[in-house]
Amino acid sequence: MARLYVVVPCYNEEEVLRETASRLAAKLRELAEAGRIAANSRALFVNDGSKDRTWEIIAELHQEHPELFSGLKLSRNRGHQNALLAGLMEAAKHADVIVSMDADLQDDINAMDRMLEAYEAGAEVVYGVRSARKTDTAFKRVTAEGFYHFMQLMGVDIVYNHADYRLLSRRAAEALGQFSEVNLFLRGIVPLVGFQSAQVPYERGERFAGESKYPLKKMIAFAMDGITSFSVKPIRMILMLGAVVFCVSVIMLLYFLVRKLAGHTVDGWTSLACSIWALGGIQLLSLGVIGEYIGKIYNETKRRPRYIVAEVLDAPEATA
Repeated sequence: MARLYVVVPCYNEEEVLRETASRLAAKLRELAEAGRIAANSRALFVNDGSKDRTWEIIAELHQEHPELFSGLKLSRNRGHQNALLAGLMEAAKHADVIVSMDADLQDDINAMDRMLEAYEAGAEVVYGVRSARKTDTAFKRVTAEGFYHFMQLMGVDIVYNHADYRLLSRRAAEALGQFSEVNLFLRGIVPLVGFQSAQVPYERGERFAGESKYPLKKMIAFAMDGITSFSVKPIRMILMLGAVVFCVSVIMLLYFLVRKLAGHTVDGWTSLACSIWALGGIQLLSLGVIGEYIGKIYNETKRRPRYIVAEVLDAPEATA
């Protein structure tokens, strides 16, 4: 039987963590009793520099049930994607199969059964895909669906309505570790791993407690990271825009030259002012997009570690 690790990144999750642990423990016991997974399967909580009691609770859970719960503490907050990768790399040392999910209990834990079925059928990457967005507000629904459509328009290979609820075999997780970029966007990297994949639809529920760690500002930054990490289309769009503006300027130059030769001179302050503002805006926008790419190149060339592990809590037999 396959040994399963459930990797759960945590940032300020003290309000929900014990309930999450309780439900995960019940699911792990259920799967083990049914002979679906090994009895020494466990959940691995990754503390991403939380400012509340998240790590203390993880340590308490490990002390109370060392056979079920492990903990990984990062030296400081490195963001959800880095924390998730840290957990996946730690789990890949011990597990045959890994499931990653958020701590807020919105992902349907019972979908794990179908993920394991797909794994047993030969899939090494199984994506949890939302079947509906009934629990989202209208604004969240529109922006989320727009995000996936826009990413696909920009040429990013991404699974529609999939976040970070997925199953990876050990081989797939180890292959994921070979991708060395600092600017992580796992939703785009995982499809690049290859191997046989499958999708499992599920309905996402309400958050059990606490507040979302992804407000609009972070969502926009996340989208920008995804686009600039996997597509050069924005730069090509700037090139096309520059070509269009150049063609328009040539046409306008000929137009004003003809009017000048015909003796129809005008003040033209309105068109001049509009042109200056339009070209200035286009230039600043273009510089901003190019700057995003240069900033990413700068971060990549420094080769700083994506995360630093400060402490690991695991059962002795897990590290044997």
